[in-house]
Formats: sequence, C-alpha cells, structure tokens
Amino acid sequence: MLTFLADLFVPMLATLAALVLVFIGHRLLRFLGRRSTLARDLVSRAYRPAQVAAALLAWWLTLWLLADEPWHEPVLHGLLLGLIAAGGWLAVALLNVLTDTALRRLRLEGRDPLVARRIRTRLKVAHRVTLAVVSTVAGGIMLITFESVRTVGVSLLASAGLVGIVAALAAQSMLSNFFAGLQVAFGDSLRLDDVVVVEGEWGWIEEITLRHVVLKIWDERRLILPTSYFTTTPFENWTKSERQLLGTVELDVDWSVPFDEMRAELRRVLSNTPLWDGRECGLQVIDGTGNAVRVRALVSARDSSAQWQLRCLVREQLIGWLQRVHPTALPRLRTDVAATAVPEGSAVPGAGAILRQPGGAGADGARPDQRSVR
Repeated sequence: MLTFLADLFVPMLATLAALVLVFIGHRLLRFLGRRSTLARDLVSRAYRPAQVAAALLAWWLTLWLLADEPWHEPVLHGLLLGLIAAGGWLAVALLNVLTDTALRRLRLEGRDPLVARRIRTRLKVAHRVTLAVVSTVAGGIMLITFESVRTVGVSLLASAGLVGIVAALAAQSMLSNFFAGLQVAFGDSLRLDDVVVVEGEWGWIEEITLRHVVLKIWDERRLILPTSYFTTTPFENWTKSERQLLGTVELDVDWSVPFDEMRAELRRVLSNTPLWDGRECGLQVIDGTGNAVRVRALVSARDSSAQWQLRCLVREQLIGWLQRVHPTALPRLRTDVAATAVPEGSAVPGAGAILRQPGGAGADGARPDQRSVR
C-alpha cells in the first residue's frame, strides 16, 4: 500500500514541478517577446498543449524510473499515447500560428491583389495538407506502440494483394480530389476570391479544400463542388489575370435615333459615376431589322460587381434619356396602308383623316401606298 501511494505521490510532485516550470517559461517568453506579434502568438497558442505534454512527460518519466510494478506497463503505455497526442497538438498549434502570421503579414504588406490571392490560396492548401500529415504521422506512431498491431501490420503487408486493390478502388475518388486540390492550389488556375461562372452560376470562390470547393453565389447561396471538378470541367474565371472587365448594354431603338447625341449622352452618364474606370466608352450599331436598330454601348469597370451595376445604370439612363428627349426614337411598329379606291374627301381607315388628291395622292402629296402609319 505504501509503495502504491509512493508511486502516486512522486509523479504528482513531478507533474506539479513540470507545470510550474512551464508557467515560468510561459511568463518569461511572453515578457521577452512582448514587442513581437509572432512571439506572443506562439507563446499563447502553445501554452495549453505544452502544459499537457509536460504533465504527461513528468508522469511517464517518474513511473519509468521507479521500481517495476505490474500495473506500470499499461499505465506507461497510456501515458505514452497521450504524450504523442499532445506532441501532435503542439505541432498543430505552432503550425496554425505560423500560417496566421503569414496571412496577416500578407494583408499588411499591401501586395498586388493577384499575387496576394495566389499566395493566400497556396498557404491555406499547404496548411491543410500539413495538418493531415501531422495527424497521420501521430496516429501511425501511436499504432506502432502496440506490439500486436505491428505484427498484424507485417502480415497484412505480406498478403495485401486483393485487399490493396479493393482499397485503392474505394479511395480513388478521395485521392483524385486530394491531388486535384494540390493541382488547383499550385497550378494557379483557381484562387480564393476569384470570380467564376460554374454550372451557370456566378459567384466568388469562398473556400478551397482537398475535398471540395465552395462557391458563394451572388444571392448568398453556396454551391459545393468536388475539387476534381475544376481539373476536368471547363469553367469561366473572370479574375484569372486581372479584375477589370468590359461590359455591354444592348438597346433596340427606332431608325430615327440620333446616334451622335446618344454617344454624347453615354459619355455624360459615364463621366458622372465612379463605377466607370475610364478605359472604354463606345456606342456601336450592331444590327438593323425591319422595325428597329440595335445599338450596343461598351463600358468598362474595375471589377465584376462594379461592371454589373454600371451596366444597369447605363441601361436605365439611356432609356430615360430617349423617353424625355427623343420619344419618337423608341421602337415602333410600322405598317403600310394599301392603295384602295375610296370616295374623295373620305378618311382612309386606320390612317387618320387623309384627303385624297387628284391622281390618288393624299393631302401631303403622297400616295396612300407610299405613306407609313406610325
């Protein structure tokens, strides 16, 4: 009984001493690194896992140094497993601090947005890969500590044959997404905050993982696609090299529209809005049909969001200008009145009061089949 109490009392004293040392080291490092954000974050994030690791290490060392007892072996094994897990926790905490510091410095440096998004995407994907590697290594080390597992592992490797093939087929989708995530991140075809059109949906890349990509659609829905989709299916990337975009506004107007005045009005509208970046401003006649002429206004904006708002503004302003200044230039339906014999002085049905002149001419000297009723 006394031996058992001694075996408990000594490890508890060692654990208390280890916790005190960790606390003193934490305070000292915090004081020395008070002027460094990285040092403060490292000390803060690593404090809890360091406490757990120090306590488990103190218990394990004292029990290992004491006289051998029957219950020591399973307890030592359990403490060793906990120590490995605490080491993995500490490694993950340090990795999180380094990643957050790199991302924070990237924002503060004011780099080119294209370069910043590329580095941010690669950092996040590399961070996830490293977390997966650390977790896998920690789990593998914990399994190796079991003697029976080592023996079973050797026998399984010797007779893996069919089982390996089945496992490879089952993991094919997971592995394809894993390597697709690395390809997307380091191939520079897709980055965080890229504006893309996927499956007919327009939105921003919100998250890239080794399994899936989250697209935030303009109406705040989320479209979640496997990462392998972006390596096997074509998609539109509106911000691959730059954010600036051109936009068009098409209108159907009457043949009598004054194009020079319409161009001047377009220039006036663009000059009075901050949505226009000043690169492109043009008005072109792109089609002419029997009843209308189609014009296209070409504008430019700094990004996709401003481009959409600018197109809506230009469309509204041009339509309003036509209604106020040139209402006759709005699209109208034209019909021809056929020449028919009507009594002199009577009105042609559907054409208003048109007086017939000798020779079949109307009051304005034109034949009814030459007039256009609007």
